[in-house]
Amino acid sequence: MGARILLGVWLTIVVILGLSLPMVAQPQQWYDLPIIPGLEEKARIIFFHVPTAWLSVVAFISSMIYGIRYLRRRDPEDDIKSASAAGLGFLFCFLATVTGAIWAKFSWGTYWNWDPRQTSIFVLLLIYGAYFALRSAVEVEEKKAALSAVYAIIAAVTMPFFMFIMPRILASLHPEPILNTQGKVHMNITMLVVFLSSLAGFTGLYYWMWRLQVRMRLIELSDAQKLGEHSRG
Repeated sequence: MGARILLGVWLTIVVILGLSLPMVAQPQQWYDLPIIPGLEEKARIIFFHVPTAWLSVVAFISSMIYGIRYLRRRDPEDDIKSASAAGLGFLFCFLATVTGAIWAKFSWGTYWNWDPRQTSIFVLLLIYGAYFALRSAVEVEEKKAALSAVYAIIAAVTMPFFMFIMPRILASLHPEPILNTQGKVHMNITMLVVFLSSLAGFTGLYYWMWRLQVRMRLIELSDAQKLGEHSRG
């Protein structure tokens, strides 16, 4: 309970700071944020867009790891953990798409124009949408878990190409990353603290949601097993 309250307070503070701290051309006060050329006030979406994109990567990699574990151990709990991570990865990938579309509307005048980054993340959504279609199409639990594990591994292998490589080899209107090719951080210390706090807060939110979902599915699995034993008895 205490951890959940702390997480809620943390994220609330991050949201308030991210939306309310002034952005000025020449920061003078500790609470001033620098104006990022080409983004201006729209740069505030960095505090939410980047963490959601980051967590989609974390979740998809986690799904792959637990998929590998399932293929090695055939433990239903690993399948549950893999599927839960994939589900949250899909959610955060969708949120990254939405926040990116909002930024595109402000900057380009349209929510969607098939920019390489928009196209690549859309393809990634389709890939993981097919993952859940696969799970819903297979009724035998062991077969479902095995096929899903293999698919999660293959999908995660393609993820770096769509998230990191394709947007960089094709011309894009997307602003350069927070960390550019020279490794320079285009933030002052206040903006960096808020940004890293947002990353930490959203990562904590993901972990809490994942643990909760896994716990609920394990309870459902246990109840199903007890019901099966009772019906056989």
